[in-house]
Amino acid sequence: MAVNCTVFTEFVLLGLSRNQDVQRVLFVFFLFVYAITVVANIWMILLIKMDSRLHTPMYYFLSNLSFCDVCYSSTVSPKILADFLSEEKVIAFKFCWIQLYFGEVFGDVECLMLAVMAYDRYVAICNPLLYTIAMSKKLCTLLIFLTYIMGLVNSTVQTYLTYHLSFCKSNIINHFACDIPPLIALATSDTSINEITMVILYTMILGCSIFTVLLSYCYIIVTIIRMKSTEGRYKAFSTCGSHLSTVALFHGTLLYMYFRPSSSFSTDNDKMASVFYLVVIPMLNPLIYSLRNKDVKGALKKVFSTKLYFLK
Repeated sequence: MAVNCTVFTEFVLLGLSRNQDVQRVLFVFFLFVYAITVVANIWMILLIKMDSRLHTPMYYFLSNLSFCDVCYSSTVSPKILADFLSEEKVIAFKFCWIQLYFGEVFGDVECLMLAVMAYDRYVAICNPLLYTIAMSKKLCTLLIFLTYIMGLVNSTVQTYLTYHLSFCKSNIINHFACDIPPLIALATSDTSINEITMVILYTMILGCSIFTVLLSYCYIIVTIIRMKSTEGRYKAFSTCGSHLSTVALFHGTLLYMYFRPSSSFSTDNDKMASVFYLVVIPMLNPLIYSLRNKDVKGALKKVFSTKLYFLK
């Protein structure tokens, strides 16, 4: 701890805007996005559980992705909404670490879940006859378990190192949530270990995810090209389109956010990128899968047609 260090008990969040009128507009927008996120993802989970045709490894992983999206968004969205209605945007240290910890956990799990889903698509398209055996219930459960273990380990290390930083000169975070880059930028103690650890762990997690996705889709593309049936090619591409869209959005934003020097943080562009991967992407995922996936659309039609039948 540095000498003459001011003892702070809370952080002050600058948020997205200081203008009251802008904050009211942002409150409505964030409330709408968060409501859609919660409703759409929970609906996706229930839909997969209700329709027996969706009781496959692909949709088992998708339901876990939806659960992760709800939790991921809920680590920051309620606090953001409360701050839009409050003059003092403060967060106690202990709640900051809690928000940081669970945000890291579910962010890592989502990242790794996309890799697991890519592997699932690889097995389904490249080895369809062995798919049921290869993607057994035991293996699917194990893969989900491993994503959470890796997320918990990374989050524990990152939160522990960030917690032990000194914040002597200021407690004002130029952000709307407790995240590692803005906290490192605010710290007055040596952050070299934090930065090195962050790069190593994020490289391992994000690198593992991206490598698995790229390798899986290399094999998938080769297999699709060799298909003689045009219908078979279209079906294979359609099952991958939703997943590829999600991967591009999530991984692209994370690469931009975390693999830059800490000195380049604290800009409006960084905040907008954070809004995108913390708030908007969890809303987009169920919409992408419901609009682009034939099986999900079929299950939705079945549910609505059943409801209309009972209403007659």
